[in-house]
Amino acid sequence: MSKITISKLSRRISIRQLQVFEAVSRLKSYTQAAEELYLTQPTVSMQIKKLESDIGLPLIEQVAKKLSLTEIGKELLITAHTILESLGQFEAEVEDQKGLRTGHLHFAVVSTANYFAPRLLGLFRKQYPGIKISLEVTNRMHILERMQSNSDDIYLIGKPPESSELKVLPYLPNPLVVVAPVDHKFAKRKKVSLQEISKEPLILREQGSGTREAVESKFTNAGLTLNIGMELGNNESIKQGISGGLGIAVLSLHTLTSGDMHDLTVLDVEGFPISWQWYISYPRNKRLSIAAKTFIEFMFEEGPLMQPDSIVDSSMVNFSQ
Repeated sequence: MSKITISKLSRRISIRQLQVFEAVSRLKSYTQAAEELYLTQPTVSMQIKKLESDIGLPLIEQVAKKLSLTEIGKELLITAHTILESLGQFEAEVEDQKGLRTGHLHFAVVSTANYFAPRLLGLFRKQYPGIKISLEVTNRMHILERMQSNSDDIYLIGKPPESSELKVLPYLPNPLVVVAPVDHKFAKRKKVSLQEISKEPLILREQGSGTREAVESKFTNAGLTLNIGMELGNNESIKQGISGGLGIAVLSLHTLTSGDMHDLTVLDVEGFPISWQWYISYPRNKRLSIAAKTFIEFMFEEGPLMQPDSIVDSSMVNFSQ
């Protein structure tokens, strides 16, 4: 093997600096980068300034309160991606050599999957106590961003992007149902029309949510406009809003527990449930660690145990729709 020449620049630049630079470049925010890396904002700013000082050229510029990369910054980002991805592959190789006694699993899921993902991970941890687990729960838009930056090993998402660069495995059914207060005027009705539902005040998830995207698509395709009464950022808040009489909502059946059904009911609406699906996804060219491979196998083994536990009339939930 030929001798590797270490440049003056490579002696000064650290892996941590490259991680900070990559996060700021991707998120376009010092604050968000600090939160993601569990650092303070001044520390992130200091790392970027030191990096610029070591290189001798500005890497990031701010125009109209927006961060953008300079030309040399764009070149450094390409280099940073190459270095960080190579280190990630080396880490996976080390984990393979060690086997399942140790290792780290990074798992990112959409918000609705948080109703069973911790349970699934708990069962996995019992079998493989030596593996450290990181779980990221966020909406679909942020999952796509994490996919782009290769932040995790495995992703669980409702609607993966159409990309030949992704490996996509169908996982569990995720039926979306219309939920209302138990005393709602449509509670006892059969086959409520979409037009009637469109006139009801609807509580929606935030922009970027996969559930919201499915709902908007359903009504747009039917030529109907939604009566959006409120936007809330998580499913628990939406259920509280329904109970409080603020409106109705479309939720994943997985978000409903038997306890919820004292105050809530699933309406019988034409065209529902929406036959949504969860998918396991990861970059096709990614070299999965043995921990990640084992977890995917485990997910399929334990999948049947992750079905919703809510008490809902089974005639309303027809997965074949």
